[in-house]
Amino acid sequence: MLAIGEGASFEAQEQIKNLGSQNIILRSEKPPEEQKVSDKNSQSYVLQYGLTYTDIKRIQSTIPGVTVVVPGRVMRDYVWNISRRVDCEVFATVPWYPQMRNHRVAQGRFFTDAEMEGRASVCVIGAEMVNALFPLESAVGGHVRVGSDYYRVIGVMEARGKSAKASDAQDTGKGSAANRMFIPLETAKTRYGEILRKMRSGSFEQEKVALHEITVKVASPEEVMDVSRAIKDMMERNHKKKDYEIIVPFELLQRAERTKQIFNIVLGSIAAISLLVGGIGIMNIMLASVTERTREIGIRRALGAKRRDIIIQFLVETVMLSGAGGLLGMVLGISIPYIVSHFAGMVTIITAWSPILAFSISGLVGVVFGIYPAFRAANMDPVEALRHE
Repeated sequence: MLAIGEGASFEAQEQIKNLGSQNIILRSEKPPEEQKVSDKNSQSYVLQYGLTYTDIKRIQSTIPGVTVVVPGRVMRDYVWNISRRVDCEVFATVPWYPQMRNHRVAQGRFFTDAEMEGRASVCVIGAEMVNALFPLESAVGGHVRVGSDYYRVIGVMEARGKSAKASDAQDTGKGSAANRMFIPLETAKTRYGEILRKMRSGSFEQEKVALHEITVKVASPEEVMDVSRAIKDMMERNHKKKDYEIIVPFELLQRAERTKQIFNIVLGSIAAISLLVGGIGIMNIMLASVTERTREIGIRRALGAKRRDIIIQFLVETVMLSGAGGLLGMVLGISIPYIVSHFAGMVTIITAWSPILAFSISGLVGVVFGIYPAFRAANMDPVEALRHE
């Protein structure tokens, strides 16, 4: 139970840590009542909402403690390599994105400032896309196509676990982000323009979203909450509608810690009930043993055994019984989490102290629930015990 609880807590905390404990994430969100503006060129309506470059300037110029800002823009599209196709998120960002989001490059490299300023047609693809697009050759140095534009692959991002993928999906609000391709933000401005067009089962939708995401890094963890409140106040003043969401990983991490404590208390309560039932079983067995061995107890008392000798005898037997159960429980407690991890795919973590704690509690249960039978045996009248048949 401790291993499963620790594993669940670890996954939640890793997901939050991937967002960065000193980061504050702003994400564009479609408001309940969409604000549509007329576009003179297309003579149609464009849905306009979300974060803007002006928001970045305001944050950098008015809020102290902000060290780095990472803008991001998301376009959903198909990525092709000849006849192979992957449904992908094209994520336009800046060269310092990997350092900010704890996502390293496994092969090749990330694009540079010069490539972004020059609007180079380069990209870095996610590790999950390599097998689908480049099953027989190296991805680095190859080319992929998005729409009518070609990009040279200069790097492959490090593969990320389930929790990290979940955090990516949470960032963008676009569902699973396992397939993600990174391109320079300036390149995206040239290729996609200001208006994003979406075709949905017969319907056509146009959106004007300057930025889908802004990641703000704060100088120290102690300043995170103050900076987040300042950003929230600034956004409320400058956005008429709630077309954004603010995510504070540090706050989420604190909540995860509290949730872990509650989860451990619940698991501990369940374990305590199991121990109580087991302890009652041990006490009943020992009471039955005392009844069956009444004549033996009388003989020992008649030969000079003191009450403490009888108490020690039955306590040792009880502790040995519970200790044997504790050893068996330790074996099961260590092996079952591996089985759960293998077949259910859950993360389980066996800490070094948990088997020691489990065995110690087993011994303690033997002592606590063996006291009453031991004292009952010691308080028997020797003469009455000898007459027992």
